Amino acid sequence: MNQHIDFNWIDTNEKLIIACRDCKHASVVALDTEFVRIRSFFPKLGLLQLFDGKKVYLIDPLTISDFTPFIELLKNPNILKVLHACGEDLEVFQHYFNQLPEPMIDTQVIGKFIGLGISVGFSKLVDHYYQIKLDKSSSRTDWLARPLNEKQLQYAAADVRYLLPIYQKMQVSLIQTCWQKAVEEECHYLKAKKLIEFDVDKAYKKIGNAWQLNSQQLSVLQLLENWRYKEAQKRDLALNFVVKEQSLLQIAKLQPKHTACLLEFMHPNEVRLHGKKLLLLVEQAKNIAAENYPEPIHRLIDAPHYKRDMHFLKKAVQECQPQDLPTEVFASKRQLEQLFKWQMQGQPQDQKPELLFGWRSEFGNRLLEKYRIFLQANQ
Repeated sequence: MNQHIDFNWIDTNEKLIIACRDCKHASVVALDTEFVRIRSFFPKLGLLQLFDGKKVYLIDPLTISDFTPFIELLKNPNILKVLHACGEDLEVFQHYFNQLPEPMIDTQVIGKFIGLGISVGFSKLVDHYYQIKLDKSSSRTDWLARPLNEKQLQYAAADVRYLLPIYQKMQVSLIQTCWQKAVEEECHYLKAKKLIEFDVDKAYKKIGNAWQLNSQQLSVLQLLENWRYKEAQKRDLALNFVVKEQSLLQIAKLQPKHTACLLEFMHPNEVRLHGKKLLLLVEQAKNIAAENYPEPIHRLIDAPHYKRDMHFLKKAVQECQPQDLPTEVFASKRQLEQLFKWQMQGQPQDQKPELLFGWRSEFGNRLLEKYRIFLQANQ
């Protein structure tokens, strides 16, 4: 395969219409994005890459005002969209276009089911299938800068030019297994996660060491993080560039009354910009009735029999899992912990763990049965 890639530079609404019209004739296209996210809350889209099997299109989002043709392509049910490690790309599509690619498949997901590794990188796939070493020196490009040089453009073009034929080769391997439906389920799950509306009132639980706080302190932290999250969205600024999370933790612990106390652990600029607001939020939180305090945060690792049960589950899963898949594909540590927590909480039917859904359910139910027998024997 020729390592120099010809591409079409799309920088007007008219050119985008033509490119998307041409792609309508394809049954499958490769998609990728390049973006910058250093200080911002939202990703800053710098480039869209598209390959329909004939032409590579590099789409400049900085000069195009009407993305209707591209959005129509994203949701065209007759065109499969191929991506690689699509998590952040999906976030870009959702944020900029309010549309996820439908239907969609991820080659990194396929790789897990055909023995190429749990999270195989794109450059490794190119090397594996074409014995080509991609030049990754442009990976840290400022994709919002213009003009982009030829080396950067070739890097971006390669991401889709190789992706489509690689997918076709991977698909040949996949259809020789029984995991096609499982791959489709996993890709659907990736998209479904992006559509779940984030509950800002629970954002405080993501702050490191929040479990150390009591319920009253957590009520302060909840109010502080709610404000920080909304402020970050409003100013399009990464959370820790508003106020560092460990500063919020300290404020919730100490509940200071004066900015002088804040200066003991916060940067003066943070205090100058937000000190009065933070102190006001602390005072507001003090008026919250005790019955409205958040529940204490309990670490799963501190639960009774956590180590014993997780040790059992890690051994038992090897007897229950599909023998042609790595354990991590069937059951990650997080998924085993889900099962442990669900069992500990009395198996609430509205909170079933992932191991008991979809393609995993056949094997997950075997594991659950072994776990039940183990628990009965250790009562």
